[in-house]
Amino acid sequence: MKKFLSVHDASSIHSLIEKALAYKVNPLKDHTLGKGKRMGLLFLNPSMRTRLSTQIAAQNLGMEAIVFNVGQDGWALEFEEEAIMSGTTVEHVKEAAPILGKYFDVLGIRTFPSLKNKEEDYHELYINQFVKYSGIPVVSLESATVHPLQSLTDLITITETFQEKRKPKIVLTWAPHVKALPQCVANSFAEWVNKWGQAEFVIAHPEDYELDSRFTQGATITHNQDEALKNADIVYVKNWSTYTDYGRIYCNDPKWMLTHKKLEATNRAKVMHCLPVRRNVELSDEVLDSPGSLVTQQAANRVWAAQVVLSEILKS
Repeated sequence: MKKFLSVHDASSIHSLIEKALAYKVNPLKDHTLGKGKRMGLLFLNPSMRTRLSTQIAAQNLGMEAIVFNVGQDGWALEFEEEAIMSGTTVEHVKEAAPILGKYFDVLGIRTFPSLKNKEEDYHELYINQFVKYSGIPVVSLESATVHPLQSLTDLITITETFQEKRKPKIVLTWAPHVKALPQCVANSFAEWVNKWGQAEFVIAHPEDYELDSRFTQGATITHNQDEALKNADIVYVKNWSTYTDYGRIYCNDPKWMLTHKKLEATNRAKVMHCLPVRRNVELSDEVLDSPGSLVTQQAANRVWAAQVVLSEILKS
């Protein structure tokens, strides 16, 4: 593996899941693999689980992980080619990235979309410029359109939880939120589940919340949440803003919040959310605090997703 930006960098999802679960059993079995190697973790926006889990994963492999908060700890970066830097940006990525490529062996980048210009966000300028100019493997810690480490984590969690000898029915359902959020997690989860091909996959959302079809192709899409939840085995709850009329909130209907009452139609479904979660907005307390909630297990598995990706990069 030369980089990890999306599901397209995973040659075998099944193999990654199995290796990640092996690390969960024995976290330090490759503790010398990254000896003498450094990983740089660059954050252009806040993080808790992604930052900490990736640091732990790197340390489990013997790597040193160094965190740098761009904009707080250093200069504001410019990413546009041929930019006239007479504004607030101080350093161009064409200078910054090659230097980081000399300091580190692997570079992790986390950035968010602006939710103002769809073309710019979906062009993935920020992370692609680091790939272009750093000269070392780049790992996405979430980008403008996808969150591959989260999605790999999700499939690891589903695999270890669902043990029946049939394909699970997985439902990705939109939920209300107090502000417009990116499509990253929803895009990525849909893309990974579809490529995995081991589930009956349904996406439920209000009208006007369609995702980019590049990510959802292969899923059944409905505007009827109750219908989608029937006989579901796994329910993944996530808010996202509109894609077509980009970055807006059209509907914030509290009826889309997942409750125990709605789960009665499922096959005693386990419930997932990437966190952080707005309690009693996206998910009710009764669901989050129930035995069917996988959110803590899911978040803990972030370590093993990051560790298997880093190990594949180091081995190659």
